[in-house]
Amino acid sequence: MYEPNVVGDWQEYDEHAGLRVRVHRLEPAEPPRGRDDAAEGLTYFRLRVTVENRGDSRFCVHLEDGQIDVRIGPDGESAFLDWRNSQFIEGYDVYPLRRATAVLYAAGPEAALERVDVQVQLRVDEDWTERRLWAGGTGLPEGAGRAPSAAGRESLAHQVSNFLRGQAEGGTA
Repeated sequence: MYEPNVVGDWQEYDEHAGLRVRVHRLEPAEPPRGRDDAAEGLTYFRLRVTVENRGDSRFCVHLEDGQIDVRIGPDGESAFLDWRNSQFIEGYDVYPLRRATAVLYAAGPEAALERVDVQVQLRVDEDWTERRLWAGGTGLPEGAGRAPSAAGRESLAHQVSNFLRGQAEGGTA
């Protein structure tokens, strides 16, 4: 069964040996060039998506608008994405032992930012990878899903995993 990654976890791609990606540094932050008027009354946050090449050959990586989807809150509503302030990876050659990072600014109601899901689909050398999902929240430390057992039972990642496991065992509710 597929389980989402926790914000901060690396995800490797089998079809591109040595290439891995992670969503990390999910934190409240104001954009560098000022707020977008469409985000009036919303709370801004920032996240980073890093692509790392641990293989032997270079990969041309694209991570642009439309390849990152951010959902917030218990109902998975779409976050406001501030494309003007965000920085993407547009056709960048990632050589062995190198990284490239995209920085995305988004906004939503403050109460909904405790649950943030980020879905990423890279384009590598003109091929599309499978979509990958990371779960976290602006108030959670990175890697919260790896906490000791008592604390781990209450973490968001553990709740998501339990929900998905229950759906797989009992069908749809």
